[in-house]
Amino acid sequence: MFDALGTLVELESPWPLLQAALAARGVQIDEGQAREAMLAEMAYYRAHHMEGYDDASLADLRTRCATVLQENLPTADGRLPTADLREALLQAIRFRPYPDAAPVLGRLRLLGIRSAVVSNWDVSLRHTLGEIGLGGLVDHIVVSAEAGVAKPAPGIFEVALRRLGCPARKVLFVGDSPETDIAGARGAGLRAVLVDRAAAAPDQEGVERIFTLENLEGLLATPAISPP
Repeated sequence: MFDALGTLVELESPWPLLQAALAARGVQIDEGQAREAMLAEMAYYRAHHMEGYDDASLADLRTRCATVLQENLPTADGRLPTADLREALLQAIRFRPYPDAAPVLGRLRLLGIRSAVVSNWDVSLRHTLGEIGLGGLVDHIVVSAEAGVAKPAPGIFEVALRRLGCPARKVLFVGDSPETDIAGARGAGLRAVLVDRAAAAPDQEGVERIFTLENLEGLLATPAISPP
């Protein structure tokens, strides 16, 4: 099982993208102002992403996110209609796969190892993974908005286990957040490995760590580190 953001995919810097999208619509802001507004929108999204569980609710969530963005823009001049601002917001949010993601997922598939993405995300994750070429490389995609439970709660991992038809003791979970991914997966009885791409996470006793997904295949043949 894999986390999505920070593990398989990364978010391109949205500040210059928002700045450009607004400029194309006649609204001029600097990159710092774009960053401040986007951070407010991101905070709102994280708190409410579970409300985007189908197409209609996702559209409503995106409209509310656009409203938050508007409220945090620095000027009342040239205010855009909500629909235009929502489109500018979507243009500013671009995901791309890490270079090691597709090769590793492809090799796992060739080895006959089933895989799933388990992520705190709205219902759009399937479309996002499909657009960037990863959707067809995993067997299941489990998102918190559909499952009704988010990491680190064990329930979302249990949904993925049922879909894979696999007991927890045979699953390896890979994620980039010690608190959300590693603690959550271990709490659900899964072996968990931290992918620390920036080599910045502090050492934690009993936590296995890799620095690229390329290290994963060799790890599958090794026993788990016993927790403290």
